[in-house]
This record gives sequence, C-alpha cells and structure tokens, in this order.
Amino acid sequence: MVSRFEHPAGSYKKIFETCEELSEPLPATVIGVIPPFLRGSLLRLGPGLFEVGDEPFYHLFDGQALMHKFDFKNGQVTYFRKFVKTDAYVRAITENRVVITEFGTFAYPDPCKNIFSRFFSYFKGVEVTDNCLVNVYPIGEDFYAVTETNYITKVNTDTLETMKKVDLCNFVNVNGVTAHPHIESDGTVYNIGNCMGKGATLAYNIVKMPPTQKDKSDCVEKSKVVVQFPSAERFKPSYVHSFGMSENYFVFVETPVKINLLKFLSAWSIRGSNYMDCFESNETLGTWFHIAKKEPGEYIDHKFRAAAIGLFHHINTYEDQGFVVVDVCAWKGFEFVYNYLWLANLRANWDEVKKAAMMAPQPEVRRYVIPLDIHKEEQGKNLVSLPYTTATAVMHSDGTIWLEPEVLFSGPRQAFEFPQINYERYAGKNYTYAYGLGLNHFIPDRICKLNVRTKETWVWQEPDSYPSEPLFVQTPDGIDEDDGVLLTIVVAPGSQRPGYLLILNAKDLSEIARAEVECTMPVTFHGMYKP
Repeated sequence: MVSRFEHPAGSYKKIFETCEELSEPLPATVIGVIPPFLRGSLLRLGPGLFEVGDEPFYHLFDGQALMHKFDFKNGQVTYFRKFVKTDAYVRAITENRVVITEFGTFAYPDPCKNIFSRFFSYFKGVEVTDNCLVNVYPIGEDFYAVTETNYITKVNTDTLETMKKVDLCNFVNVNGVTAHPHIESDGTVYNIGNCMGKGATLAYNIVKMPPTQKDKSDCVEKSKVVVQFPSAERFKPSYVHSFGMSENYFVFVETPVKINLLKFLSAWSIRGSNYMDCFESNETLGTWFHIAKKEPGEYIDHKFRAAAIGLFHHINTYEDQGFVVVDVCAWKGFEFVYNYLWLANLRANWDEVKKAAMMAPQPEVRRYVIPLDIHKEEQGKNLVSLPYTTATAVMHSDGTIWLEPEVLFSGPRQAFEFPQINYERYAGKNYTYAYGLGLNHFIPDRICKLNVRTKETWVWQEPDSYPSEPLFVQTPDGIDEDDGVLLTIVVAPGSQRPGYLLILNAKDLSEIARAEVECTMPVTFHGMYKP
C-alpha cells in the first residue's frame, strides 16, 4: 500500500488553491459506464477560499467551507458546488478580511473601530467559528454541514443552499462535538464532545440524537447526554476527533494531545492567538482507553493504558468472545500531527514536503483489544485469548491494564487514512475490509484497500493525481462484504478536465467509470453518499 510515485512537479499545490463556486451544475464527461444503482448524490466538504482580500488563511482547516455535489441520473453525472454561507464566510466576504478566528488563523480586531470599542469587544468573549468544512451528515430528515465547534449548519442538499446555524450548546452540555458521529440504521445519531463535568473538572459526554420524530419535531433539540467519560487531566481535555462504537459499547481513546483551557481562555483576548496555539502534548501520560456500556449508558472504570499515539480516525469497533476489538489509524508518539498541516508546509516543493514528513509522527494502522472480563489475580499475563490477533492486554500490579496493538499496516511516511468500511452492514460488527486514502508524506496520492484479517492490500494510483476519501456504496443485491463500489473525487491538475469523480470496484480497486469536469477542485475531507 506504499505509493509508487514521487511528486517533484509539485502539482499537488493545486488542491490548496481558492476556486469559485458554480452558478449551475456542470455536465460531466463519462468514461466507462455508471452503475445503474447509483441514483443519488455524492456530497463532499472541504476548504474552498484560502484567503480573503490580502489576508491569507494559514492552516489546512481554516479555508472557508465549500460543499461539492456529484449527481447521478440515468447514467449521466453533473457537478455542482457552493460555499456554505456561514457567519464566518459572509462576514469575511462583506468586510474583505478575516473576521472570525479560524483553527490556525487569528482574526485581527476591526481596524475601523477605536481603541475603546475594541477594548469592550474583548470582554464579550471570543466568537467561535461556524466554518463547517469537515463533513456533512443527516440528523432526522435534515442535513448538517459540520466542523468541531458547537455550531452546525443546516444545508439543503439539493440546492446546496445554507438554511440555518444551530448552536448545540442550547440543547446539551458540550463545548462542541466531532465531525464523526455514529449513525445507527434507524437514524439515531451518537457523538462525543468535551464538557464541564462534576466539580468544575473537564469530562467528555456522549450525546444521542433520536431518529426522525412522528410529529416531525426537531431531532437536534431532543439531544441528550447518555454517558460521561472522565478526563485524565482536570483542566486539560484531550483533542477528540472520533470515537468507536460496537453493538453494546462506546470506546473513547484519550490521547496525549491536550487543549490547555487556561491558555485557550486567556490567550484569545490578550494576544493574537488561534486554536492551534492552545494545543500541547503531555509527554508522560501515554494513551488512555475508556469504555462505557451503551444501554443504559454506564462508564466502566478500568484503567486501560497504551503508549502515546495521535488518533483522528477510528476504522471500526466490534465485540468478540468477551473482547472489544478497536481498529484505528494511529500516529506514533505524542506530537500533534496538525503541526504538519500548515498550508505553507503542504504547498512547499516536494523535497521540502518530504523533509517535513521525516520529522513528523509515523502513521500505522493498529488493532487494540480490550478485555471486558477482568480479574485482579491475573497480573502479568496476557488477557487476550482471541486466536486471530497478536494484540495483548496485561494487568500490572498497580491495576492498570497495558494494551499492545497488532499492526495491520505500516509503511514509512505512507499513511492509510480517512478510513471507510461497508458501514451500513458492518459498522460495529466483525468485518474484513477497510478502504482508505493513501497519504504519501501527507500528500493524498492513492486509494487503498486493506484486508484486516490477512493484511492483504490493494492500491489504485495514477501519476499526478490526488484523490480524496473513498466512500463505499453497497451493490443492492450484493452478498459479500466488498460487493460494491468506491466513490472518490480525483484532482489531476495537468489534465484537460482536471477534476473527476472516480468509481472503483471495491473488490479489486479496478476502475469502473469516471466522470470528468472542466474545472479544478480543492481538497475535500469527508462526505456522504445520499441515495
């Protein structure tokens, strides 16, 4: 699953460039045959505006949210995109400057205001961004574009119009939630976010939103906390990007990347700082694994510990014979991977990109196994008895249970990231296949498939082509787990039609069709197929 190509021409820089939105959908040129069961839309989100006036955005997660849509109809494909009209976007465009502080870009106070009004606006507190550039998912019958703050933005997935900004703090005790909810087949949504727990300590809440209501009332307003996880450090919650959910358990992995809340609260008002400035790594804590029962929500107080990793994406989580198997895309060590995602780094020449990635944490696909049945007398011996894994769990004399992973894939500076599975049929269940975007020194240049049982791998790759997260769509009458297609957006800057939707056979990653358009596209992070 290692990349076969170098990128000395640097054409990947193109995916970090501003583009225009479209006034109407563009027809795509189809090569091959679109599978007839594809009859909906592929929706994707990512940054599309990388500077405002003469003020640049500095970090990969700062550009203003652009929503992309490929529509399938009678074997034909159209492409459409619109900026999400968030407060962050509308105010930036209106004032021709960065108005709201983003992840890695500080918004300077309004130069037109005098010193007194500037001074008073400091005490109103920081305006948190609603720049929803990360993902889109359904809650009830509605669709929301999201980032990781307390604001989510309701969008019309047909017209790509922006409908309303929703503040989750109005309904539930969280400071924000991740862009990676788990959604059950009935439409129930689970998510996690940090919050104020008991006695002024930080904690993490799992929030549940019900499926579509009979009376058509708003599902978001019915959000409730189902279980709370404690924080390893009282005033410093860990950065959390996703979580694991099996049929009966939640798994929360608390990494050493911490948000320093005191810095967070003071820094903003006093000096020009952003979200990135508020992260720090605890070099001694390692990684804490937490589990909780789902129904009824109940925290299980065992001290599962592991060596320090960074973690953004869980692949899948399932139970087997008294164990919870947790498959993740890990980054070794305690340094924050986002330190390597400044746009200046990603837009550098290939040799510089490679040099930076040499310093960064190394990616690895890992399987951790958590024993549910624990007896104090079993100190020193491996508690994991699943025959098919080398992952271990060993109780130490102080009561901690040390987890060592099985490595499912590892290649130097070659990440298997943005993982996807046959979610509809295998989420929370024992599964075989994961699909992912291959990062080559952080540059996305291939689509990968991994058999998590045998470690067999498959790759789709073409020179100077930069794909995005592959989404799996099941063949309607499919029997096998990998009976289906993968949908990915590829940017090929040198081509006559530089952007295309690629459809691969999920069995062997062979190409089924592509739908090419005569405009380029910036990077996208996550999205969904809407049938």
